Amino acid sequence: MAAEPLNILDITHVTKRFDFQGQQIVALEDASLSIRKGEFVCLIGPSGCGKSTLLRMIGGFETPSEGKLDMWGKPIGEPGPDRGMVFQDYGLFPWLNVSKNVGFGPAARGRPAAEVAETTKRFVDMVGLTRFAEAYPHQLSGGMKQRVAIARVLANEAEVVLMDEPFGALDAMTRENLQQELLEIWERTKLTVIFVTHAIEEAILMADRIVVMSPGPGRIVADERVDLPRPRDPTDPDFNKLRRHFASMLGGHH
Repeated sequence: MAAEPLNILDITHVTKRFDFQGQQIVALEDASLSIRKGEFVCLIGPSGCGKSTLLRMIGGFETPSEGKLDMWGKPIGEPGPDRGMVFQDYGLFPWLNVSKNVGFGPAARGRPAAEVAETTKRFVDMVGLTRFAEAYPHQLSGGMKQRVAIARVLANEAEVVLMDEPFGALDAMTRENLQQELLEIWERTKLTVIFVTHAIEEAILMADRIVVMSPGPGRIVADERVDLPRPRDPTDPDFNKLRRHFASMLGGHH
């Protein structure tokens, strides 16, 4: 049997250009990155540096202009349930209740009804929404909607969770709670998470590795491990030292 590739994701010399009003815009330039299974990687950088473009290419929603993206050594050609995206605007189906939103993927893939029900219940419980299983998105707070979005990706058997500033629209208290919950889920499930954020503190709090991107055209300018023990404390002097380090790297751009 062939040995399994070491990395779940390999991004190799990826460039992405867009045509915009007759001009070529380079959104991402010569990005290379390898991610191991179970890592929590944060992408930080100024607006327009290609963070979301890179995420969408890993998701299979965009194709690179140059270079290649592989998952488990095979080219990423299109979206698939093994890569789940969580957006800032939740992306829930308003006409489905919490349970039906969470169970949508397994049901759409033809899983048996009993299995869909069991999977749905497990992930609704995991994100703490058991009491709201029958509620509809318009009846939920922003934080609850984001929990549903996370549960939906997990129920779909995603191996890689791609998160595009998922907590950016939430108030500070809700954001802190969801950061902790996501870390607990990640530690329990050993998922691979790629998390885009503008907030340096959020990246240091959550990530094993922080990948820093430059203003457009987006290039990867640093890829650094965060070696602080978990759970992390934003008031800790070492935490603040790292915050200053990344802030100086980003200059006035973030």
